[in-house]
Amino acid sequence: MQPKSPSIQECPVGRAVETVGEWWSILILRDAFQGATKFDEFAQSLGIAPNILSRRLAHLTASGMFARRRYNERPPRYEYVLTDKARDFFPVIVALLAWGNKHLAPKGASIVLANRSDARPFDPIVVDAADMQPITLANTIAVPGPRASRGMRVRLASLKAMNPAVAPAGD
Repeated sequence: MQPKSPSIQECPVGRAVETVGEWWSILILRDAFQGATKFDEFAQSLGIAPNILSRRLAHLTASGMFARRRYNERPPRYEYVLTDKARDFFPVIVALLAWGNKHLAPKGASIVLANRSDARPFDPIVVDAADMQPITLANTIAVPGPRASRGMRVRLASLKAMNPAVAPAGD
């Protein structure tokens, strides 16, 4: 069932979760970033039931995350190629990996991202492109974008944690 609340439907986070929020979808995208393109590769890596994998691949294709491309005529076989929209999702996977390593790996990280040219491990953070400063809860507020509805403007004005006059919890 899809969310009915306008604050969820209008919110970029809500729309993103609708596209990739189901956990199989995120794992399929993770595997695609690691080079998987074929149904059998996803199925083997994930141990996912074929009917669920078919539905998730169809959804990711319909939502523009994959382009479906035939690679074999007889029998017809397709591969799933990342689109620019999907490649723009890579930083989300990086953030999930960094968060998981920090908070869910008490014995140490099992996967670390590294620089392709010298294998130096990365320490991922989200930064503002203008000044390269980290984006944190302490220095962030949510403001209406140019296409925000009246309802969204009212909702954003009511958010305590995003009000510039209120210090975020933990600070």
